[in-house]
Amino acid sequence: MAEVKFQHDGEEPAAFNLFDEDKKIGEMIVEILDGNLKVYHTEVDEDQEGKGYAKLLLAAMSNYARSNQLKVIPLCTYVATQFKRHPDEYQDIWNKEVKPEF
Repeated sequence: MAEVKFQHDGEEPAAFNLFDEDKKIGEMIVEILDGNLKVYHTEVDEDQEGKGYAKLLLAAMSNYARSNQLKVIPLCTYVATQFKRHPDEYQDIWNKEVKPEF
């Protein structure tokens, strides 16, 4: 069963890493600064795609943001797309003041 672990050694960037047993199979690269959580990149190993793992990373990041009163700046195309598709689900954590450039 896959598990997400937030790993932050005090330096940026930090990451939500996805593990299947002891093997890392995905990541979401983030930076926490001035009350914001910037999401730069989400990736799941090619052989693990289609299993809902990116959504699992998104849920872990969203829960972390809510628990720590952070606003999310979705610079990652996956996260930005999910925020736009489901605005009601993420309105409480979405920092809409910063517009990502794609």
